[in-house]
Amino acid sequence: MPTPWRSILTLHLGILAALGLLQFVLPPFHLAMITRVLLFTTYAVGYNLLLGYGGLMSLGHAMFFAAGLYGAGLPVYYLGAGPGLAFLSGLMASLLLAALVGALSLRTTGVAFSIVTMMFGQVCYLVTISLNRITLGDQGLVLAGRLAPVRVGNWILPLNAPSVRYNLALLLLATVLLVTLWLVRSPFGRVLVALREHEERTRLLGYDPFPYRWLAMLVSGGISGAAGAAYALLFSYVGSAFAAVLYSILPLLWVLLGGAGTTLGPLIGVAFMTYAVEFASRVTSAYLVVVGLTLVLVAIGLPRGIAGGLRGRWWWLP
Repeated sequence: MPTPWRSILTLHLGILAALGLLQFVLPPFHLAMITRVLLFTTYAVGYNLLLGYGGLMSLGHAMFFAAGLYGAGLPVYYLGAGPGLAFLSGLMASLLLAALVGALSLRTTGVAFSIVTMMFGQVCYLVTISLNRITLGDQGLVLAGRLAPVRVGNWILPLNAPSVRYNLALLLLATVLLVTLWLVRSPFGRVLVALREHEERTRLLGYDPFPYRWLAMLVSGGISGAAGAAYALLFSYVGSAFAAVLYSILPLLWVLLGGAGTTLGPLIGVAFMTYAVEFASRVTSAYLVVVGLTLVLVAIGLPRGIAGGLRGRWWWLP
């Protein structure tokens, strides 16, 4: 019989392999949609690390996504940076912002933490609007025609090719998902969960909450920023709308719908919500009402999320 760890690893690798094969049967429209699902799942995985495992509800997480977005997009638009350098620039911008915001916001907990992160998020959004001459605000920056292709040996991979976008988004998600899976099962992850469940008891065992939560904030912000940088490069667009409060609420909904504190919950939540909006919008102009009612019914039937409900039946699921 396989051990639970082998079962968990096999499950994740099987899902990633299925996503890799899916591109060969998807029509162009759904190939683009699933590419966005993969990128937003990466964003949600980062958010889930903080909320699902750390018990910290950020209401300003869009600032990290936007930091990666602008950190990658601006060097391409104004300096002609290559994709690799631009991605690293976006990742570093989100890590620096997460380190700073974490050092300040983690002096609070609970509702106060949520409010402080929301305030930081709104400040970042207003910065993208006020620097209109550079960011072009809501109009945004279009990177099409300014991005050089990715070179891998003798292969030249144009980022605007649908199959290239899909596979790069899948590669990013696979890396983040497997690293997160290892991280939450490591001693660091165990302490983080212990702080979520009972902070005072964990303090009595000799663990200082701040460094663990600060590191969780750093990793969460970095993953979210990597998703933002990849979005800017793969879809050739950077706009202040991605820094707005909506993109802080969306990962919260995705994680709660899929199952907070589960590694596969973000993927399920993003895919379910994306296609719920798509199908409902074809039926009625009041599609948001339909989607909202659907989410309420799912939340009532599965209060721990879809993956959380499945884990209740198969205990070894992560």
